[in-house]
Amino acid sequence: MPRITVNVDGTEYTDDVEPRTLLVQHLRERLGKVGTVVGCDTSNCGACTVHLDGHSVKSCSVLAVQADGHDITTIEGLARDGELHPMQQAFHDNHALQCGFCTPGMIMQSLDLLAETPDPDDQQVREGLEGNLCRCTGYQNIVRAVRDAAQRMRPGAGPAIEHTEDAPRQRAGEQQAEVTQP
Repeated sequence: MPRITVNVDGTEYTDDVEPRTLLVQHLRERLGKVGTVVGCDTSNCGACTVHLDGHSVKSCSVLAVQADGHDITTIEGLARDGELHPMQQAFHDNHALQCGFCTPGMIMQSLDLLAETPDPDDQQVREGLEGNLCRCTGYQNIVRAVRDAAQRMRPGAGPAIEHTEDAPRQRAGEQQAEVTQP
């Protein structure tokens, strides 16, 4: 039985796996990463999308042995310090969740889309998510969420405290907090 080592969401795992084990099975059944769901199991729906070395893949079409030595990011690896990733927050704020089954794959594919096209229009979002299906047909809110996330993730976006003096930027409508010294 082959032994593989993968880095999943920043943690390294070494396991013996059956050669026919799918990456999605390994993530869910061995590593407990159940945020990655199994939809069609034939790579048609995209619900199982994860990032392999920073690029989206449908984990039901990748063997676990093919991921040996690679970095994998799942939906569970996006949030930091109890804060949702801007893409996750945009999906929440724009009601792009519906039943939520497709959401992990949609979010992971959307991040890959924004890496390629940082400020997509509606058509580019729709084309970028073509391999991911929403059985609730909530596509309009998903497109809106991706475009919202693109604005939140643009350089200089985010809380004013994170801006450097070289590139201070304030989002439209955002008020800067005053700090008073005692």
